[in-house]
Amino acid sequence: MAVKIVRQVKSIALLGAPTSAAGLGAGQEGAPAALRSAGLVERLTAAGFQVTDYGDCAPRVYKPDDEHPRARNASEALAIIEELRPKVETAVKSGALPVILAGDDTVVLAAIAGSRRYYRHVSVISVDRDAGLNVPATTPSGCLDGMVISHIVGRGAPELVRFWGEPPLIREPDVAVFGIDRVDQPEQKWLGGSPLQHYLAVDIKRHGAAVAAQEALERVHGSRHEFVLLLDLDAIAAEDFAATNFPGSGGLTLDEIRQAVGVFARQSTLVAFVFAGYNPARDTDGKAAKIAIDLLEGVLAPRLQAPAAEASATAAASGGDTPAAETLQPKGPAEAQTAERQVEEVTMAVPSAAPDPSEPTVPSADSAAPAKPSEALSEGEPPAE
Repeated sequence: MAVKIVRQVKSIALLGAPTSAAGLGAGQEGAPAALRSAGLVERLTAAGFQVTDYGDCAPRVYKPDDEHPRARNASEALAIIEELRPKVETAVKSGALPVILAGDDTVVLAAIAGSRRYYRHVSVISVDRDAGLNVPATTPSGCLDGMVISHIVGRGAPELVRFWGEPPLIREPDVAVFGIDRVDQPEQKWLGGSPLQHYLAVDIKRHGAAVAAQEALERVHGSRHEFVLLLDLDAIAAEDFAATNFPGSGGLTLDEIRQAVGVFARQSTLVAFVFAGYNPARDTDGKAAKIAIDLLEGVLAPRLQAPAAEASATAAASGGDTPAAETLQPKGPAEAQTAERQVEEVTMAVPSAAPDPSEPTVPSADSAAPAKPSEALSEGEPPAE
């Protein structure tokens, strides 16, 4: 089965994932409604985007779930992921950019799976203060949100690891965690031996946010293949944005986040954007909502000036175990790419199970600018989720 996708850079598909089930407290489930009420759709429309609002999934609210202390509320977390995934598929097929207003981070699994319905090569960049690398055996809290990257690479809670095909959802070398400033000891130990790309806040500040973002993008092949972007707003220093469950001092400033996410968001290969972590219960005067909207509109706006106004893609679905190879056939010379309309033919395959293990492994980010995780550990910080 072949599917032709015409990408429309001026179109946004807005989806709400009102959930706090995978977190450590209620409140985040109100994020989609609060951001809409604060004028998000109007701001995006005024900027020049065509916004289609797909509405919200059913709310899932945090409960203590003491019966499952190693993986709290797994059934509720799984339920919203399964509900959201087909909505992401529909949005991706429409050619618009899915922008998912999320509570907790675990809904990124639905964004990845929904994107992989049409694209074989999908990587992920997670901008988050926490590494997200805990597993049920090592978690200090049972918080599934604090295991989000582990779910993606096949090490997390079984319910989330296996919800879509055979794990991993994405291979370790094709995952970048960016802006981390809180790392538990088991996470640090595992990260030291993994090819997963990791960028500490301290290193990003030293090298420059935009420079580090471009490097991360290249290391997960995000300039050549589709990628999903996860932004957890707790990556922003509490001095600039505190309406999250666990705000922290230090880390990256709002301006550094804006610079880095701006690099990611302007890419034509961005296939879905998860905007997570805002807790309106901690924003009584609504100022944080306005900051969040300013940030989102600001990083997306450059897409409107992109040389390639549109791109078309043909997705070929494969029923076999081995997906067909992907080929890129750009049309016309480099000068033609500055035209208002650019058409690019791409042959893609739908994976029936795990990504192809025969693909070459990307070197670890440790060999370049990012330093070892131990350099960023801070005794005074709260523990990673």
